[in-house]
Amino acid sequence: MTSLAPPGQRVLACDDEPQILRALKVILRCAGYMVVPAADMTEALAVVRASPVDAAIVDLLLPDGDGLELCRRLRQWRDIPIIVLSAVGEEEQKVAALEAGADDYVTKPFGPRELLARLQAVLRRTSRSPEHGLIQTDDLKIDLAAHRVSRNSQEVHLTPTEFELLRVLVLNRGRLMTHRALLTEVWGEDHADDTSVLRTHIARLRRKLEPPDGATAHHVHTAPGIGFRFD
Repeated sequence: MTSLAPPGQRVLACDDEPQILRALKVILRCAGYMVVPAADMTEALAVVRASPVDAAIVDLLLPDGDGLELCRRLRQWRDIPIIVLSAVGEEEQKVAALEAGADDYVTKPFGPRELLARLQAVLRRTSRSPEHGLIQTDDLKIDLAAHRVSRNSQEVHLTPTEFELLRVLVLNRGRLMTHRALLTEVWGEDHADDTSVLRTHIARLRRKLEPPDGATAHHVHTAPGIGFRFD
């Protein structure tokens, strides 16, 4: 596994299962990260208090608390990217973790490449462009200040709501946004549960942004039952 991390990036790895913690240390160190291990919430808070980290990977179930509380506590100190580890079937907990401040989740058992890709994505979010800037991908050009979008140099016509939805996704790119978070941000608190409205607008946005023959989403990705992420 080749080095992927900029020199000196420190990642908190918190899990009470020794084999998982060992695996996290090996995966992260092989990718070039400095690993700060912790087996419970108390230890995690102590080591982060002693020396700041650039990101955190946190298990949802800890012996002296839970990942939700740890996410909230970490968020009080610093706006670092947080990935939660969860077992299959914990959909409600995943949503709760994202709403508590986590940026993404990885389901156990996980593959090293998936974990590192998710970590790189959330770390990129911390260095995203300012709101009134220009964001460019391989095929998309998004001018937030001018409210203008083009794909392969062809202008894409978006409704004001579609553009606002895209703006929120782009400003949080690499971060998994829950349905409720997107609905509240774009439509307001009164529409926090209107998931059908959100899905309709996401479908329209994809039709305008993605290649017409694309078999899978290229930019706007779906986490079934949870939310969406712009990559």
